[in-house]
Amino acid sequence: MDITNSTATPLRLAVIVASNREGRFGHVVADWFTARTAERDDFTTRVVDLADVDLPTALSHRPDPAVRAELDKVTPVLADADAFVVLTPEYNHSFPAALKSLIDWHFTEWQAKPVGFVSYGGISGGLRAVEHLRQVYAEMHAVTVRDTVSFHQVHGRFDEDGNPKDPTGPDAAAKTMLDQLAWWARALKDAKSVRPYAG
Repeated sequence: MDITNSTATPLRLAVIVASNREGRFGHVVADWFTARTAERDDFTTRVVDLADVDLPTALSHRPDPAVRAELDKVTPVLADADAFVVLTPEYNHSFPAALKSLIDWHFTEWQAKPVGFVSYGGISGGLRAVEHLRQVYAEMHAVTVRDTVSFHQVHGRFDEDGNPKDPTGPDAAAKTMLDQLAWWARALKDAKSVRPYAG
């Protein structure tokens, strides 16, 4: 069932590209995924690319001007978002350090909002990273949606133009995940309009 609603105000979706590694494959997956969100009328999408952000792992309640400048690149986008999709590889059975820094530098920006996942990697397709992230986002009072998009052995899955060689499965998985994300985003947004979240 198609749950998109062209009469409703589009939900603001932040897509977080988690890898900042040199030679990363993430931008290929991100381009494919954001093309899927562009086909829908229930989301407007902004990309937060962690290759463009340099947040330290040492947290501070009084960040210096350099750190504040980096936060200014991302914090307003996270605060404004109704929902998130985290696009992550798997590094050593978990997710990238740059993503953990982004999460840890924020708190209220995640609260009572849904998070979906697009993962990629080798034999596990990044799913071990996603399972770790579910625990982290639970601590942030975020809601993670059940279904994910996952690319196993990712380097063999895309052609030279950046498109999946067999788009049927990934396209269907993206639709399912985004439908769930839209439902949760709308439900949580409506609930917060009536009653502030008690986080």
